[in-house]
Amino acid sequence: MNILMLSDVYFPRVNGVSTSMQTFCRELVRLGHRVTIVAPDYGIADDDAEFEIIRLPARRIFFDPEDRLIRRSAVRRIVDELACRAWDVVHIHTPFRAHQIGVALAKKTGRPTVESYHTYFEEYVANYIPWFPPRLMRFFVRSFSRKLCAGVDHLIVPTSEMAAVLKGYGIATPSTVVPTGIRLEEFARGDAGRFRAAHGFAADAPLLLTVSRLAIEKNIDFLLEVARRLDAENLDFTFVIAGEGPDAPRLKRLAASFGLEERVRFLGNLDRDSTLLDCYSAADVFVFASSTETQGLVLIEAMACGAPIVSTAVMGTATVLRGARSALISEEKVDAFAALVARLLRSPDERKALSAAGPLDATKWSAGALMHKVVAMYERLAGSPHGGAEARSASAKQATQTV
Repeated sequence: MNILMLSDVYFPRVNGVSTSMQTFCRELVRLGHRVTIVAPDYGIADDDAEFEIIRLPARRIFFDPEDRLIRRSAVRRIVDELACRAWDVVHIHTPFRAHQIGVALAKKTGRPTVESYHTYFEEYVANYIPWFPPRLMRFFVRSFSRKLCAGVDHLIVPTSEMAAVLKGYGIATPSTVVPTGIRLEEFARGDAGRFRAAHGFAADAPLLLTVSRLAIEKNIDFLLEVARRLDAENLDFTFVIAGEGPDAPRLKRLAASFGLEERVRFLGNLDRDSTLLDCYSAADVFVFASSTETQGLVLIEAMACGAPIVSTAVMGTATVLRGARSALISEEKVDAFAALVARLLRSPDERKALSAAGPLDATKWSAGALMHKVVAMYERLAGSPHGGAEARSASAKQATQTV
């Protein structure tokens, strides 16, 4: 199959959408399919030769300097160029200019469109526009989502919890629940000793870790509160925060105000193919408390690397942690969360048991197994005698299916 992926974000911008897309594309190529990504130009040359990447002119967004907005002038040109090529499926990953391109291309060519609903916008935007009336914001987000989803033939949602949210919005577009998963073989080669040596940590120094974009919706300030509580108990630990983002300056000030300058290490983004794997492998406890995740990929990555987990379980994280033997689940209360972390820091045997269970828990999230089901859905859509039109006309008749 010849598959077109459209997105308003991709590497070098590091986030869950970029990671999900890369995993999708690498697995599709491994299965023998051809993949092309269309994404904004960040001014950095691509070094991934596994698939074609087309970069479009884009401008910075004044309130979100990490991201880029594809220029309007590029939309019509790229639609005409892409329409000259034979695509089996058009897969859209974000709801802005990429969505416009995908819908316009579908109208021009009749090819079926799939859209991944990656982001829980209703919870996400509340953190960025707190002065906007919550009821009006919910109305806007739900109306936007209904209009967005009505324009495509099929949805991919990462969890049944997210599917229930969309059903509650009144969205009738047929959908399939498929988590992205991870490529397990990539997470079996971390070197804990190498990470500790590189950053000056003793071999037996207890390390707490979180891996996240540093943004307000990730709830890292809660984890800093937990670290402050552990510090008050005179426990020996260093809290490693791996990731970058717009909330980094505030979080660093907060850590300093808590007196945690010697306890917290901000390491920025780590390379996914090397230093990040080492970092996961070195962790004595992986901590996470975001309530807006639709997938919780970092939890799966931590499992695969054998990092014992303490986490809240909301939306996507609830799906990942359901039945997991490598994790302790906490309510979002500092005392309760800190008590579980302290318990693990004091119990090497329990950490060892959770660590051993992690790779086994991660096997159910193998991208290879999950991608076969995505391909089957692609083939069904592409094989429709009327292309995308048949899927659109059937939207009200089909129920969400979980794979």
